[in-house]
Amino acid sequence: MNLEQLRSFVEVARFGNFTRAAEELYLAQPSLSRQIAALEHDLGAELFHRARGGSTLTTAGESLLPLARRMLADAESVRRELAELAGLDRGRVRLGATPTLCISLVAEVLSAFHAEHPAIELHLSEQGSRRLLDELAGGELDLALITTTDASTAERFTVTPLLVEELVVISSAGAPPITARDTIELADVAALPQIVFSSTYDLRSATDAAFRAAGLAPEVVLEGAEMDAVLRFVERGLGVAIVPAMVLVDRPGLRSVRLETPGLGTPALERSISLACAADVAPTAAVEVMRRTITASATSFAARAGETMRLAGERRGVSGATVEPR
Repeated sequence: MNLEQLRSFVEVARFGNFTRAAEELYLAQPSLSRQIAALEHDLGAELFHRARGGSTLTTAGESLLPLARRMLADAESVRRELAELAGLDRGRVRLGATPTLCISLVAEVLSAFHAEHPAIELHLSEQGSRRLLDELAGGELDLALITTTDASTAERFTVTPLLVEELVVISSAGAPPITARDTIELADVAALPQIVFSSTYDLRSATDAAFRAAGLAPEVVLEGAEMDAVLRFVERGLGVAIVPAMVLVDRPGLRSVRLETPGLGTPALERSISLACAADVAPTAAVEVMRRTITASATSFAARAGETMRLAGERRGVSGATVEPR
């Protein structure tokens, strides 16, 4: 068994088709077929159910796939680490982040990192937290900025909390305020026309759960939008939205108000942002520098977001930061 065979196996599994995998690998299909056959012979098990309509993984193939991805990722990490030790001015960092972080914190991180290390190749995956963890486990990412974790992540990943962020209600700065108070209750928000995110957003799951727990059914005027579209629609007065306080930085067209749960005070909704990496993979020098850049940028960006909310509060006669660095 060698890396070339494993790479061929992973590509056939990805496409479910030998012809397309061969094209992706710039191989003749007979050569690819021989590699897979040799791998199956070495392992003593068939890896694919071959049919005219395509190839699907057998039980053995399904077991091998995550291991093959990890072995290829480890081999690539070793190659990059040796290149860096040899003094080569090159490298690669594969970062994953949720959509809400991509338009706020990640933009700051990548800008700062690229300014200091312009020769390092950057790859970004924009997905929900659970999908990012899957990509991290499969060796497709070096680092992931996530907003949700569960108990099963503890053994497979090293998860470092960065900050706790409050969710706020936004409306158009060009329209009358949605409330004269410095906070608004969830029940009052439910009665306002809302723009809600795609069901793939972790943020959507959190807000849906909060409304259900309160026995509320929000009035939705637009559903399924991505973050940038939501902000633009709100700026134009189409409705309100519940978003992380962090996205308010450099958005003068938006007005914000804090959420309140009766009897509990504020914040009513918040999320934890953490940095995850595979527990069993040693980071390259480039990845370690990216990790330090993310940590420093998170602290700085949290302070800016808190200042944005404080200034917005002063315009309403209140004060208080809403993003708390860890």
